[in-house]
Amino acid sequence: MTSPDYAAYIAGLPRVLAGAAALFRDAEGRVLVVEPNYRDGWALPGGTIESDTGESPRQGARRETLEEIGLDVELGRLLAVDWVLGTGRPPLVAYVYDGGVLTEEQLKSIRLQEEELLSWRLVPRAEIQQYLHGTLGLRVLAALDVLAEGTGTAELENGRPAV
Repeated sequence: MTSPDYAAYIAGLPRVLAGAAALFRDAEGRVLVVEPNYRDGWALPGGTIESDTGESPRQGARRETLEEIGLDVELGRLLAVDWVLGTGRPPLVAYVYDGGVLTEEQLKSIRLQEEELLSWRLVPRAEIQQYLHGTLGLRVLAALDVLAEGTGTAELENGRPAV
């Protein structure tokens, strides 16, 4: 049982939003991006972590991937974590997991969540920031660097290396 004082303490703590996404590539190294119908720009398959239900970032990325593009893929390692300040909203902690290289069969089986998504496409690294704006584009480039260099998870602040 929680005391009223402790509940009031918890209610008064700062809030942080949390999101998680999967970075999928094809055999040519192009990144799978999706086009939401509720905002401008493109995104990775992913979304808000349902932390109130006990969902972890990894579970959230997998659930969102299944919901958004119809693929239930066991995700690989954490590639990047980004602390993103925002205007008019609490800070966001964004996790990016390695979704791996999708086969032609998997790409053909993609089924979009029509309530939220208009389309999907594969984007070469050189065009990432044309589709993924701001900190998201920087985050994906950092995650691609982690994969290419075989380094550890990228710790980012507003899409840029924290150290």
